[in-house]
Amino acid sequence: MNFYEILGVTPDSDPAEIKSAYRRLARKYHPDVNPSGAKKFKEISRAYDTLSDESKRKQYDILNGFFKSAGSKASSAAESPKPKQEKTKTSKDKKSENKSTDDKNFSQFFGSIFENTAKSKKTEKNMPQNGENITTDVTITLQEAVKGTSRTINVVHSELCPRCRGRKFINGAKCNVCSGSGEYSQHKRITVKIPAGVKNGSKLRIKGEGAEGRFGGKNGDLFLNIHVESNKRVKYDGADILCNVPITPFEAVLGGEISIKTFDGSVKLKLPAGTSSGQKFRLSGQGLKKNGKTGDMIVTVTIEIPKHLSDDEIKLYEKLKKLSAHDIRENLLNE
Repeated sequence: MNFYEILGVTPDSDPAEIKSAYRRLARKYHPDVNPSGAKKFKEISRAYDTLSDESKRKQYDILNGFFKSAGSKASSAAESPKPKQEKTKTSKDKKSENKSTDDKNFSQFFGSIFENTAKSKKTEKNMPQNGENITTDVTITLQEAVKGTSRTINVVHSELCPRCRGRKFINGAKCNVCSGSGEYSQHKRITVKIPAGVKNGSKLRIKGEGAEGRFGGKNGDLFLNIHVESNKRVKYDGADILCNVPITPFEAVLGGEISIKTFDGSVKLKLPAGTSSGQKFRLSGQGLKKNGKTGDMIVTVTIEIPKHLSDDEIKLYEKLKKLSAHDIRENLLNE
């Protein structure tokens, strides 16, 4: 079986030409595309597996006579022209000596290939390889971001298939362990702690919880992309909590003490009479504890009308309308 003929290339073809030929034939004869091409696809895969590997190709070329001699092109041993005999060297002893030298050189060349291949494989096998990093997204609530929380992460990472070692095919057929992907996926559940005060868009690193290293290499790291669910009323800036609090019209007019819910309970805020919408108040020490310091809560009040008013409330608003003698838009263009 001539692997070069199967792929439609020659012994002089470079790796790029061999790869291109394999892809073209694989698209044509792959069983998923061409059910009747399974046998041909196995031959193509076997040929490519040998010719795409430099050491395997050298061994194949030598065993089948496809190797380059100094100053000549690669050709079949059966088709190689016989060397011309020098007229001045016609003795039987000289021929025997030349033959012995050629055989010795060939044996040395053949042996060196297997020796170098074995050394290369041994070096590659024992070379420490660090595991890849793994990145995943985690969504938390604002309360969890403020107070801290934990999450159990289901990490999926891939390693070389233990059977085909990443080559995807065995004896021309898809590896039945990895289904031809060349990789073996594993699931691992890890519980990670998310610190208090984490911000939206933060990236947390959990060292050594990524893909496993090989041959003594270090494990990769696990990175968590933190996404904090939006809250139109509450945000935080550093150690300060920014809070937008609605108040009723009568609270704005009359003033008084209101209660504001927090993640740890509630705090009291005293409104002065005649409070305006958009007015800000600072509650010292009611923010987050961060780096040994405690921030503040900054409250912005907004006057809002309740969505559902009783008949009595509407009547009172109508009475207030009749009693009101002020035009609050009088100086609109002069301010």
